Amino acid sequence: MQHTLEAQITKKLHPTTFFMTIDLLIKNCHLVPDPAKNESIPHGFIAIKDERIVQTGPMDQCPEPDKGTVIDGQGHLAMSGLVNGHCHAPMTLFRGMADDLVLSSWLNEHIFPAEAKHVSPEMAYWCSKLAAAEMLLSGTTTVADAYFFEEEVSQAFLETGIRAMPAQAIIDFPAPGVPDPAKALHVAEAFIDSWTGKTPLITPALFAHSPYTCCTETLVHAKKLARQKKVPFFIHLAETADEIQHIHQAQGATPVQHLEAIGVLDTHTVCVHAVWVNAKDIDILDTHGCSVISCPQSNLKLASGIAPVPLMLKKGMRVGLGTDGCASNNTLDMFREMDICAKIQKLPALDPVGIPAENILHAATIGGAQALGMDGDIGALIPGNIADIILLDIQNPQLQPFYTANTLVYSGSASTVRSVIVHGQLVVHNRELLTFDLNETKEHVRTLAEQIK
Repeated sequence: MQHTLEAQITKKLHPTTFFMTIDLLIKNCHLVPDPAKNESIPHGFIAIKDERIVQTGPMDQCPEPDKGTVIDGQGHLAMSGLVNGHCHAPMTLFRGMADDLVLSSWLNEHIFPAEAKHVSPEMAYWCSKLAAAEMLLSGTTTVADAYFFEEEVSQAFLETGIRAMPAQAIIDFPAPGVPDPAKALHVAEAFIDSWTGKTPLITPALFAHSPYTCCTETLVHAKKLARQKKVPFFIHLAETADEIQHIHQAQGATPVQHLEAIGVLDTHTVCVHAVWVNAKDIDILDTHGCSVISCPQSNLKLASGIAPVPLMLKKGMRVGLGTDGCASNNTLDMFREMDICAKIQKLPALDPVGIPAENILHAATIGGAQALGMDGDIGALIPGNIADIILLDIQNPQLQPFYTANTLVYSGSASTVRSVIVHGQLVVHNRELLTFDLNETKEHVRTLAEQIK
């Protein structure tokens, strides 16, 4: 029997002896409360009031609300939404534009020139909407973005209903929206001020592109601003062997050691990639409490290498997963990211247990939330947490038979995502976006792409 949520949502609830004032009730679902634990409730429920989860448990404890919406989740798994720890959302415009190139050529000969010519407020807005659609439909409820025109990116994300941590980019070159690099910090500060406290869905941040595109003075001042504004500080770090050589020639140290020497590493520093880090580097990152976001598919496509994630996890570091941008991936599907990450980590040591699937699922959910400093609110379906929830069709042939949630790491896919709830609001139902017109968005992006052609 095919289960579709479309026929299972009702506004009229039958009264029972137990009433509870809630806004949304998901019942009869296979519930995974905490992705950090390989435990589930085969027939469970989730009760939501406003934006927060107020109760979960087995169906024999399920309340009957006196009002609200009920979703019958029979045949579906309910779990915390996926967290994409690093993305360049507007770069959906460059998907497939420059493939099969080394990073230096990809950046300097293709991406940077394309950005100089085609990145605009309009492009950032519409291409970020397209990115949000792709992420929501593939089960991502939270994304950390890093790019230019983050004002427009944030507005696009807000309108789609996705939770986001957009970070305004700082770089020592003329950039889209910031032709004078000397004004980059002012633009970043204005962005942070305009979005701080504006909406619970948007948490502004700062993104210093990398140690090889930002001089020491820029990095120091950028981190100082991030500390003053109390926002996360993102940076591409130790992504390629060329970067290691470049920084060592200039600073006599590895990129990690360089950042430590200038005082920009702390618990609010999020290091993206961290492919070419040695044992000493990992110790430094761990000592300062830094987070790491690994982007395995991007690193593979650009032949940058494989991040030593098992060593980081062994240290107890906060590690999340990210897709990077569509120009170097080419999708924003976190299910693909989990699958690839789990498999490539088996190769360096020829160890089939390189990283167990449960650790990968953790990194894509609560681990990502921890890396972004959001784990007090999202990442697990427990009372008190914000209701960021995805419902997956586990009757799908590719998920049958279904033993544990870890099955999702190797067998899950975007196509199994049926409904998505962000901040207590249903934003995807029966694989249909409810918050904006996807066809309008695609038409605008196609028009922008014609200019590149």
